[in-house]
Amino acid sequence: MEQQATDLIIATRSALDQASALAVQYSFSILGAIILLIVGWVTASLISRWAYEGISRVRGIDETLARFFTNVVHYALLMLVFITVLGQFGVQTASIIATLGAAGLAIGLALQGTLQNIAAGIMLLVLRPFRVGEYIETSSVSGTVLEIGLFATELRTADGLYRLAPNSTLWNTPITNYSRQPTRQNDVKINITHQDDLDLAMETLMKLATGDKRVLKTPAPSVFIDSLSDSAVSVTLRYWASTGDWWGLSRDMIKRVKLAFDKRGEIGDAPAEVSNAPVPEPAPEEAQVRVSARKRTPKSSPQTQP
Repeated sequence: MEQQATDLIIATRSALDQASALAVQYSFSILGAIILLIVGWVTASLISRWAYEGISRVRGIDETLARFFTNVVHYALLMLVFITVLGQFGVQTASIIATLGAAGLAIGLALQGTLQNIAAGIMLLVLRPFRVGEYIETSSVSGTVLEIGLFATELRTADGLYRLAPNSTLWNTPITNYSRQPTRQNDVKINITHQDDLDLAMETLMKLATGDKRVLKTPAPSVFIDSLSDSAVSVTLRYWASTGDWWGLSRDMIKRVKLAFDKRGEIGDAPAEVSNAPVPEPAPEEAQVRVSARKRTPKSSPQTQP
């Protein structure tokens, strides 16, 4: 019994001696690691803040993109500090870097689609083919842009629905932006028969355009013969308007053309077409009217066949 107690005391003293030796040996390394972690954390935060301020001053850089680059810088610096701390304890940092590289490659292959969306999101934020509040249309999606993220873009469709589009689908397809340009063109086409008064129809269309203050004077509105057929003459009114007025003006012009020719009693059987395109406010819709103009021929005038 006494021998066992003696052996236990000797083993305890030996363990304490070894622990003391290890504490003395690694105390400076532990203290240096703690100091390095604190200094590295503070330094990474300061550099990230400076990077954010510098990137934010660059013209055309979106807030989302600035924060993304800032986070990349911040976590890259923290990773460097962590590897340096491990080196304080004699850990082979080369093997750690190789392991992180292999892990990054595996994660990149597993998240290939996600990384494509991130890359597309960065390009969309840098090149700015559209901004928040603009109405866009692609081959697969259309709507008003609500938010541009790194992974996807949020849109509100013309009928008020929420739509989330992956950035890769927006980057790899042509985009039509209906809100980017300050002015837009619109055409109103009517068909009249060969017996109708062509000059009167063209004069009526021009008066409708020049009589509305929303129609721009430059470029000036124009009326011209668009095409001829055996049964009708196609006459086009072309005018320009600001993008904000385009929707309401295009609908008002359709109505005014119809009422103007109705008032003159010049309603024929030839159809008329109106060219319109989607706009953000209000919701886009297909609009076609059938307007015809017919010449009022005096009773004493002889009728001629085309």
